[in-house]
Amino acid sequence: MATLVTTVPRLRLRGTHAAVQWASLALCLLFWHLATTQHWNLGFITFENVPTPADTLAAIVDLAHSPKLLSDLLSSVRRIAAGYVVAAVSGVVLGVVIGRSTFARLSLLTPLEVLRPIPAVAWIPLAILMFPSSEMSMIFITFTGAFFPILLGTIHGVEGVEPRLVSSARSLGASRLVVLREVIVPGAAPSIVTGLAIGMGTSWFCLVTAEMISGQFGIGYYTWQSYTVQRYPEVVVGMLLIGLLGMGSSALVRVAGRRLTPWLTAGSRR
Repeated sequence: MATLVTTVPRLRLRGTHAAVQWASLALCLLFWHLATTQHWNLGFITFENVPTPADTLAAIVDLAHSPKLLSDLLSSVRRIAAGYVVAAVSGVVLGVVIGRSTFARLSLLTPLEVLRPIPAVAWIPLAILMFPSSEMSMIFITFTGAFFPILLGTIHGVEGVEPRLVSSARSLGASRLVVLREVIVPGAAPSIVTGLAIGMGTSWFCLVTAEMISGQFGIGYYTWQSYTVQRYPEVVVGMLLIGLLGMGSSALVRVAGRRLTPWLTAGSRR
């Protein structure tokens, strides 16, 4: 009975949250419909040439029946997977090393901080020169977008671990490897998961930028090509696909993070 009493308010709260989310989405669609069908011109922004939701829906239907959609999606997802996996592994490992070692922090963090603010667009010419194929250059751009958020999130999480926990583990005879596995990584897990989720979103941003400039396939290339041939509804379709893919992949990272850190979920339910 107690479980039922606590479950009902949670279900009501979830229903309220879902209603608010769907209502906000409906309001956005209504604004889009009114602004484009009524050709609003607000002075600083105009919607006269923006495709309507109906035009965009027609473009979605056409694209769904085209084999080009699958090839572009697979190209972008493959690039994201390759760049993101390398960024995740190297960012977490390097972040743990920098967070735990003063020498590594002094020798590595300053050069990385110099490189971190460089935008993805600025890396594209150098990436084209460094890598023999445009495919590798786009994967590298995706890597740079994901690497730094993951690195900084891991460093922040490792440095935030309570020193008394580490001292207590060592006083009980735990080795450095055991302390790292049982204390440091679990304590830094929330920041690591946050960095992984942010890195996924920025990797999509960087990939689309690279595909627009040097790609021949992919969602970014599809969006830019649609603009150059003045198929504006397809531009909006490309933008929506990019947003949905980025949101969905970031959500998957967060779900995987919760599955890998069950002690955090259990603690938040108390």
